[in-house]
Amino acid sequence: MQKFVYEYATKVYFGEGAVREHLSAAVSEYGKNVMLAYGGGSVKKNGIYDEVKKILEDAGKNVTDFNGIMSNPTYAKVQEGAELAKKENIDFILAVGGGSVVDCCKIVAAQARTDKDLWEMEMTDHQFPTDMLPIGAVVTVSGTGAEMNGGAVITNEEKVIKAGMAAAAPRFAILDPAYTASVPKMQVISGAFDTLSHAMETYFGNSDQDNVSDDVALAIMKNTVVNMRRLIADVNDMQARGNLMWDSAMAENGILKVGRATDFQAHQIEHQLGAYTDCNHGQGLAVIHPAYHRHIAKDAEEKFARFAEVVFGADSAEKGVDALADFIKSCGLPVKMGDLKSKTEITPEILRKVADTCNVIKCGPRELSRDEIYEILMECM
Repeated sequence: MQKFVYEYATKVYFGEGAVREHLSAAVSEYGKNVMLAYGGGSVKKNGIYDEVKKILEDAGKNVTDFNGIMSNPTYAKVQEGAELAKKENIDFILAVGGGSVVDCCKIVAAQARTDKDLWEMEMTDHQFPTDMLPIGAVVTVSGTGAEMNGGAVITNEEKVIKAGMAAAAPRFAILDPAYTASVPKMQVISGAFDTLSHAMETYFGNSDQDNVSDDVALAIMKNTVVNMRRLIADVNDMQARGNLMWDSAMAENGILKVGRATDFQAHQIEHQLGAYTDCNHGQGLAVIHPAYHRHIAKDAEEKFARFAEVVFGADSAEKGVDALADFIKSCGLPVKMGDLKSKTEITPEILRKVADTCNVIKCGPRELSRDEIYEILMECM
């Protein structure tokens, strides 16, 4: 294993009833003015908003709503939240939702504490924020693991770039499987595939030998596949929902990444596909992964063979990729670009732009050329 320093800042409260049991105490050490952030309003329809807001008010907090956070949150929405936080003298941000809400709030927390443009600060000047509002997360849709780290993915619509930024790690995260009960099954499955993708891309990173992190990643991948199948069979399987929530957290809390390089090329390709089309992240990954893996399997054949055996019970690297593709199809996830719901028609011209602008990873099994990335994308048409 490579050298590493590991520190974990987020306190986790897990289990049914965890919000009612722990939220009041969790926010007690922070100031009175709380920003309650959420998405399109589903938390109001299912009662989560009312429950969370009452707990905050009973704890003596002044609550300011920040709503309308979209899937693939935009940099403009970040600026809106930061201005609101400054105006209302916000002391603490509570993100209630999935990865999009949490990611947006993590960047808001940083932008609210500086007059500099955070995008230019990070992307151009390569300076990173150190002064940020404290935030917490109540997860209602799992998959991204956003509640367990200090990174966030934001779409800059003006620049047509969807990219990761450094921001505030949540001080605490509350994972209540019951809070995912009203989420449509396909949304849960899409999020779970993002978890599987995180673990796969960590595992397939360029490393000289198998290590502890690889073994843990394989276990997370296998458990994610098992519980996705359970949830497809019974959408009310609360144990499966809970397992998938913790799989998501484990895939992105850094445990799988210590002491090794990672390969997040499929994520980089999908991020730019999302920047141009606004497609669902997990579903975009489901389309891209089999084609990408077919291109790199021979460059890490031993690791792919082990993945095939442990996760899918297949007896070769090639059969493992085929099993992944079959699994995606059996889940009802999209398998071609035309299956993705997007605001923009996906054409060869769009895919050429995606290939030409996505970040190219240098620590995967093999560095891809932009022409090969375009070839992979066209194989997904």
